[in-house]
Amino acid sequence: MLVRGAFRAYLTGVRLSLSLCKEGPAFLESLTTGPSCVYKTFRTMSNDKENSCSGTDTPTDVPMKDSIPSISTETSQNSLTEPGLLPGETVVREGKAAIIFPSANEVFYNPVQEFNRDLTCAVITEFAREQLAQRGVRILVPGEKDRVVVQLSKEKNGVKDQEEEPENEQEKKEESNDKEFITASVGEKCEQGLSVLEGLAASGLRSVRFALEVPGVKSITANDFSAKAAALIARNAKHNNVSHIVHASQRDASMVMYEARGRKDRYDVIDLDPYGSPSAFIDAAVQAVSEGGLLCITCTDMAVMAGNSGETCYSKYSSVSIKSKYCHEMALRIILHSLDQRAAVYQRYIEPLLSVSVDFYIRVFVRVKTGQAVVKNSASKQALIYNCVGCGAFHLQRMGKKICQGKHMKYSAATGPPVGPSCEHCGQKFQLGGPMWAEPLHDSAFVQKVLGAVSGNPTRFGTSKRIEGILSMVTEELQDVPLYHVLDQLSSTVHCNTPPMLQFRSALLHAGYRVSFSHACKNAVKTDAPPGVLWDIIRCWEKSNPVKRERLSETSPAHHILSKEPTLQACFEIREDANPQSRKRHLTRFQENPQANWGPKARAKADGGISSELEDKRKHFQGKRKQPITDSSQLKNYPCKKFRKGTCTHGEKCCYSHELEQGASEEKMD
Repeated sequence: MLVRGAFRAYLTGVRLSLSLCKEGPAFLESLTTGPSCVYKTFRTMSNDKENSCSGTDTPTDVPMKDSIPSISTETSQNSLTEPGLLPGETVVREGKAAIIFPSANEVFYNPVQEFNRDLTCAVITEFAREQLAQRGVRILVPGEKDRVVVQLSKEKNGVKDQEEEPENEQEKKEESNDKEFITASVGEKCEQGLSVLEGLAASGLRSVRFALEVPGVKSITANDFSAKAAALIARNAKHNNVSHIVHASQRDASMVMYEARGRKDRYDVIDLDPYGSPSAFIDAAVQAVSEGGLLCITCTDMAVMAGNSGETCYSKYSSVSIKSKYCHEMALRIILHSLDQRAAVYQRYIEPLLSVSVDFYIRVFVRVKTGQAVVKNSASKQALIYNCVGCGAFHLQRMGKKICQGKHMKYSAATGPPVGPSCEHCGQKFQLGGPMWAEPLHDSAFVQKVLGAVSGNPTRFGTSKRIEGILSMVTEELQDVPLYHVLDQLSSTVHCNTPPMLQFRSALLHAGYRVSFSHACKNAVKTDAPPGVLWDIIRCWEKSNPVKRERLSETSPAHHILSKEPTLQACFEIREDANPQSRKRHLTRFQENPQANWGPKARAKADGGISSELEDKRKHFQGKRKQPITDSSQLKNYPCKKFRKGTCTHGEKCCYSHELEQGASEEKMD
């Protein structure tokens, strides 16, 4: 009892001293974990004079703009004091960063998303190059050749090309440019640089990498609502010697952005990588980003956005998703629709720079601008989609219509629908989805800059080969053609052999249409040809690879499609331009699974660890049918789905088990 009372009195004194020093709430929480943590923390503070409560070297635990204290790191650039690792902690190295992680699952981390973080660093670097050139700042990227930056004002005045000027004048001009521009390097604070916010920072890995790998950064606010995560961010910033750039904050991400809505307080770059849906942060994000600023959004709730729960998708993104083969590109267009819709409320609009569907998530990079006149185009940029449930043919219906009348633009409601009550190809009904973004997903010029920087400096990122492969595919995509068809689905609909991809693409090119691949799907066919042309090509292919018509039901989509004669005679001779450069060069476009259970990781828990229920689910659902069934008696180990619905007519002769279902129903009744 005496020891416990003495320890309580000691904690009371500690809290009083901390209140005088205005320490952050996350540090107070660490005191409640036990005497050993208290002793270790105060032993560190007593050895470090900079952490004393008096004197001129007070640590920069400065409150944020709302006067609520946040955890910040010290500003000394020369101090490289690496804190010792606690028991069970490990150091994870990614890029230029070395991040301390606890052994338990207290702070979220997924190593598979290294590609996401590498791509973000590459995009922000090119964005900084464009933005800071207008502010008179030239960025220096390690391993990259110097680029000549031309001021916009000199371009307008019509200065002659450097090749036409004498060598002496060229040297003088380069010297004047060097004096005029300020150079910004990685790891250094640039006063004219970008202000960055990572709203959901977790361990701070992304923010630390920004500070170490992206030049021209003024400040990075690494925010997380978890006290343990915010304390870990501060440690990692100090561990990597970027305390002068990265400032940790423990607050609600939406409140941080809502309080930065003023024009002078906005962030140049906002990065949101939540666990699941970002819908709760979109409204605040489109207001807190500066004029022409960059908004980076990640969505990992692909089950919702890919059509499994259309009603949930509508509640989060104001759009109904459809379960179809093009669901991954539709997910990109749904999040862009949601961003544009929220931005339009505040007379702002978006310009997509890059939108990719990778692994188990999607990632979009958009520029946000303000303009009342441009916002009027928002309705004409969105579209509903009619998807045939039989053959998969789809048609888009724009939400609005605009007509150019001289110098003026007239807006009106769109006319439709573009389809009848049933599909003209297979006679089936249509599903209605959307609205979704119907404009280009990428800025081709910007993507080319990012691709050139990555391919010219391949040692900068660990996933440079994959970035080069995906960005090469992005530049080859048809930007004005929304969504895509899948060759496997087209042939499966009529139950015929799948034609080779190059022959099918050549047939479209011979017919006078454009065609491209899609980075979102390996066997995608993105083309401006109408569905009728695609089915004509499939009919022509079926004539040389016949289907047994007697096995087709008269009401099936295959019977309806093959019963018609093709109006287009397809030519399957392979053309040279049917094979794109990314495929010829064998670039890494669709990589294999990097490791077992590589998908979305478990949500971080306060006490760490992963629940046993989640592990059991993974074992139950993943690799369910990897072992082939050689004996029909093995099917008795699987429950009968028709028996569960009450439609099984086989009774005891059913090859699937009815006993498991009966046992489960008896347990529920008990």
